[in-house]
Amino acid sequence: MLNEIIMVEQTLVLIKPDGLKKFLTGNVLTKLSAAQLMIIGAKVVRVDENLAREHYRHLSDKPFFEGLVKYITGDIHGEEYHRILAFVYRGDEAISKVREISGATNPEEANPASIRGAYGRITTKGVYENVVHSSGSPEEAEREIKLWLQPREIVYRIYPVKETDGGLVWARPNT
Repeated sequence: MLNEIIMVEQTLVLIKPDGLKKFLTGNVLTKLSAAQLMIIGAKVVRVDENLAREHYRHLSDKPFFEGLVKYITGDIHGEEYHRILAFVYRGDEAISKVREISGATNPEEANPASIRGAYGRITTKGVYENVVHSSGSPEEAEREIKLWLQPREIVYRIYPVKETDGGLVWARPNT
C-alpha cells in the first residue's frame, strides 16, 4: 500500500464586487462546497485603496494595476459594491481544489463549469470580471489570509499569534 501524504492547507477566497453585484454568493459557495473543505473564517470587508494595493502588490508594475485596484475596491461597480466577502477554507489540498473550481483568471479561457467560466466576463473596457480570487500557493495564502483577516476571525490557529494589549495579532508580519 502506498503511503499517501495529505497536504492540509488553507486558502483565501474572495468573492469580488462583481460577484456581489450579480448576487452570485450562493452560487459560488455551492460550487466551492464540491471541494469538501471547511470554512474556518469569513467576513465582509469594505476594501480601501491601501488594502487593494497591498493585495495586488505583486502586480504593481503591470499596466493594468490601477484597473485592478478600482475593480477590487468596487469603484467601477458603484458605492454599494465597495465590499467583498472573504473566506478562509481549510482541508486536504485546499489550494489546488479551490483553484480548479474557480477556473482560469481569464473568464474566456476558464472551464465553463468553473466559477469564472460560468459567471465571469471581460468588459468592453477590457476588465476581467472574474467573480472570485483564490490563493495560488501556501506562501500566497498565508500572506493574503494575514492581510484580510485577524487571528480572532479564524476558528483555528493556522499561523503563530501573539497576545498584545489589543488582543491577538499575527506573530510574524505578512510574508
